[in-house]
Amino acid sequence: MDAGDFVTLSLGQEVFAVPVAYVREILDYRAPFKIPEGPNYLLGLIDVRGRGTPMIDLRAKLGLLPAMPDGATRILVLDVPVAGRLLGLGLVADRVIEVASFATKDIEGVPEIGVSWRSDYIAGVVRRDNGFVLLFDLPNLLTGSETSLLEQVQPQVN
Repeated sequence: MDAGDFVTLSLGQEVFAVPVAYVREILDYRAPFKIPEGPNYLLGLIDVRGRGTPMIDLRAKLGLLPAMPDGATRILVLDVPVAGRLLGLGLVADRVIEVASFATKDIEGVPEIGVSWRSDYIAGVVRRDNGFVLLFDLPNLLTGSETSLLEQVQPQVN
């Protein structure tokens, strides 16, 4: 993973980061329009500047326990490069913490845990005084079939 600026966010006590380059805007939480029979991580659609944008529950996507939105809950509206085009989506985070710069020398690889697990969406890990920050490889966060589903809900960003 290359060094650069990242938006850090939390899900409970865990801290994650997405490259600033993918972040279009950060919004206060608002309830989405529900999509019947969608996967559990797809909360629905929100209107972002006149465009229907799929909203992903990052907790559900990562297999974490659910949490009720509160005054700190945010939606990160992202433009993620997928298969040669940009997919617009909103990720729900418990809170956005800061924009942080990480140097290449500070980014460690994905840890080995001795068993097979899906870690292709992890670009690296940064050690900080108060714990770790997991850096998302956003194009790999969603599987191919999940990306196809989201493209059906919302076409590519122009």
